[in-house]
Amino acid sequence: MSDDEQHNHNFEQASAGASATFPMQCSALRKNGHVVIKGRPCKIVEMSTSKTGKHGHAKVHLVAIDIFTGKKLEDICPSTHNMDVPNVTRNEYQLVNIDDGFLNLMTADGVAKDDVKVPEGEIGEQIVGAFEEGKDLLVTIVSAMSEEQAISWKEAPKGA
Repeated sequence: MSDDEQHNHNFEQASAGASATFPMQCSALRKNGHVVIKGRPCKIVEMSTSKTGKHGHAKVHLVAIDIFTGKKLEDICPSTHNMDVPNVTRNEYQLVNIDDGFLNLMTADGVAKDDVKVPEGEIGEQIVGAFEEGKDLLVTIVSAMSEEQAISWKEAPKGA
């Protein structure tokens, strides 16, 4: 292989470069913030720091809840090490229709979005019930690490 061939790269995919996560030092994490534990985006509900041991690192004990499944996860990490923090976004969409277990949503500027499932449990039942009553609904969708889920809803203000 010549030197020139070595530098010929074939990039299959291009993106804006926005990563699903970013690193943050463990000691800089805060309660109610977000963190990735066992590959899942979580919200920190409890945090405690232990004193430095004989190996010199203070340890941070994290208790967090998965933002999509609600499962409790725990992790212990040296305070000087980095942990991944998910980029979590919340967006509000108008509910247009419910079709085959999926929410048909529309952004404020009229772009259709129909790849979000009706959430399981009470929230899903409430959304379906209110929609069947003929109410105009705004659904809040939380997104992190290429997962999305409806987390809340409210009735749209009249004349909106």
